[in-house]
Amino acid sequence: MDCDKKNYDKDKLCKQLEYIYSTYNKKEYIHPDPLEFLYHYPDPKDREIAALIASSLAYGRVDQILKHVGLVFQIMGKSLYEYLMQNSEQSIVESFKEFRYRFTNFEHISSFLIGIKATIEESGSLKKFFLSAIREQDENIIPALTRFVKKITEKGNCGNLAPNPEKGSACKRNNLFLRWMIRKDDVDPGGWDEIPSSMLIVPLDTHMHHAGKILGFTKRAAADMKTALEITAGFRQICPDDPIKYDFSLTRFGIHPDMDFSELEVIVSSKI
Repeated sequence: MDCDKKNYDKDKLCKQLEYIYSTYNKKEYIHPDPLEFLYHYPDPKDREIAALIASSLAYGRVDQILKHVGLVFQIMGKSLYEYLMQNSEQSIVESFKEFRYRFTNFEHISSFLIGIKATIEESGSLKKFFLSAIREQDENIIPALTRFVKKITEKGNCGNLAPNPEKGSACKRNNLFLRWMIRKDDVDPGGWDEIPSSMLIVPLDTHMHHAGKILGFTKRAAADMKTALEITAGFRQICPDDPIKYDFSLTRFGIHPDMDFSELEVIVSSKI
């Protein structure tokens, strides 16, 4: 974003975003969102697994997302960590042999779970592996995320469950997972506190893309990683330590059934 433009008032925009955050960044606005599953897992060992599975299946209609994420967790039982540690690879394949969700079949989900299992067995937790993947020279989370995805997917064909940032995709679901686990506030439960929020990239979907245009952070039509970085750079001008702070509250205008983007346009054009 060009902060030298005369029509850009950073203080005004900051007040508008803080108003939106204080009003809508609340648990009452979470449903329908796969984030709600994470509150069932107070143990970080379970929560990081729940976050990775729920975010990776977060494509398609939201009712179907909730249905199929719930089915995966039902199969895995009360503790997702214990399920992975106590079951063999063959047992995991057998457990999910009937699973189908759009582009994801039993091979994809079982390979994904086996990859998670192998990573935890090797490193102790997903967090520990991710921390080891961060390099001092990394400007943002993308290099570590790329190493993480390669590790998770090395055990088999995971289909579209873990897109590789090197291919230019916005990696919305990967970045959503990282938001849930790294940030901590009234909505995001956190658990990976050692990783700075300043490294995060917005989980770019159609809702955040629309919000980014309304806020003047991008004019690009493609919802790719370049656009995600452009929008993140805009937010970084407002909140450098936590550039995706406003992601949840802004995307409610496109996701929550009682909210609409026309309301966001009114707020942004107001004198708040």
